[in-house]
Amino acid sequence: LMIRRPPRSTPLYSSAASDVYKRQGPNIPPNVIVILVDDMGFSDLGAYGSEISTPNIDRLADEGIRFSNAYNTSKCFPSRASLITGLYSHQIGYHESFEQPMRNAITLGELFKSEGYTTLWSGKHHSIENPIDRGFDHYSGLLDGAANHFNPGLKREGEGQPAQKGLKKSPISYRNWVIEGEIFNPYTPISSDFYSSDVFTDYALEWIDKIEDENPFFLYLSYTAPHDPLMAWPEDIEKYKDHYLEGYEVIRKERFRKQKKLGIIPENTSLSKAEYLEWGDLSPKDQAEESRAMTVYAAMIDRLDQNIGRLLKKLENQGKLNNTLILFTSDNGGSSEVVKLDGGTGQVGELTNWKSLGKSWANVSNTPYREYKNWSHEGGIKTPLIAYWPDKIKNKGIISHKVIHFIDFLPTFKEIIDAKYPKKFNGDNIIPLPGKSFLSQMLGDNSTDRDSPIFWQWKSGKAVRNGNWKLVAYNNIWELYNLEKDPVEEINLIETEIEIATQLKSLYEGWASQFQISEK
Repeated sequence: LMIRRPPRSTPLYSSAASDVYKRQGPNIPPNVIVILVDDMGFSDLGAYGSEISTPNIDRLADEGIRFSNAYNTSKCFPSRASLITGLYSHQIGYHESFEQPMRNAITLGELFKSEGYTTLWSGKHHSIENPIDRGFDHYSGLLDGAANHFNPGLKREGEGQPAQKGLKKSPISYRNWVIEGEIFNPYTPISSDFYSSDVFTDYALEWIDKIEDENPFFLYLSYTAPHDPLMAWPEDIEKYKDHYLEGYEVIRKERFRKQKKLGIIPENTSLSKAEYLEWGDLSPKDQAEESRAMTVYAAMIDRLDQNIGRLLKKLENQGKLNNTLILFTSDNGGSSEVVKLDGGTGQVGELTNWKSLGKSWANVSNTPYREYKNWSHEGGIKTPLIAYWPDKIKNKGIISHKVIHFIDFLPTFKEIIDAKYPKKFNGDNIIPLPGKSFLSQMLGDNSTDRDSPIFWQWKSGKAVRNGNWKLVAYNNIWELYNLEKDPVEEINLIETEIEIATQLKSLYEGWASQFQISEK
């Protein structure tokens, strides 16, 4: 890609969907921000049915567009690789491991850099590649997967041992942290005020402060919250004290009721079969522990929202907010995975205790859908997606039910900034984009439907969706659903709609045959 910044007189938008721009004012390059959170379920935002306080994210929804049929890949690093390259993770070698470069692809950093943007990445990557080497002017954050939110490194004087994965290995395995492109292992923050969501936001705000007004920027703000370990500031935890003593069923049913009232799910949606434990069967001690876990989880999301509020305030103060496109989403559904580490001390929420949310609350998190992170059922792959762009989005507060996938992000940005997508880059052949731009949907045009199937595969889960039909499997047991009539995948039609199932299976096998996929 040639590095070039178009003069302001250059038309930035050339497709039919982009004709709308020409009626909305001058074509000034927009700032673009992608906010990605980690392990957050479909119903965990106020704008998607939650009781958790998320006024800043809800503002993005109320003044922008919510998507009800947006999809990730069901797992952290494949989702992140897909989002930043516009390709299925399988196409770049990230469908089983992140321990290699992303091959035959360009990144969002390289795309925006080609159009003269300042490119910023703060937060989690989950790869071995340093973003500084992939088109980003600035990168600081967690290069690896999950880490202690208060201290990803060594024990600090006067504090307990921070709960960490990898401490039982020989040699001890710490997470790689990066500051302005330089890798640290271990990384031990000096200040006890360190908290991942706050620090990732600090990095971003510091960079934005230094950008000249006329220079557009792309920011990828990739949080690790609310992924375990469940850790939050005491003042945020206090806001939700005793709230979750009502138990799973009460919270889930209230979220479901609110989702229907908001219109985020169709009227014909049923609530999928509950998979949580019976609250009344738990001992008072277990109820208190489960309530505390969800309280801390809610506090983590609350703190995410506070930090997004800081970002919005910064852009407003600089006069940049109106011409900034912000996309907010999550990398997979709520997680039923449970990490157990030896030697943890202290309360859930503190730096010495690694606690996971667990299956029962994850079932609530994914309301109204089935299953969890790692599954290709809706609970594992469906994500909130909010688009906010004051200068361009005119039908504010609407909900779009069009199907969107992470492979669609790069094609959308490519259209918005009129960037060229190369056939070769740095000597490598670049894979053609499989996704579709959803710019027209952001601008309020819901007249077109997706004209091609989309696919999933991660470990034991796999699926294909074509129109309203979805064929999905876990452990190689295929199920078939009509998502228009049965959005929560409760009525398996595999034995009655044999022809449709056969057609979808053929589509999936044709797609999967391109890759070396290990059957689990």
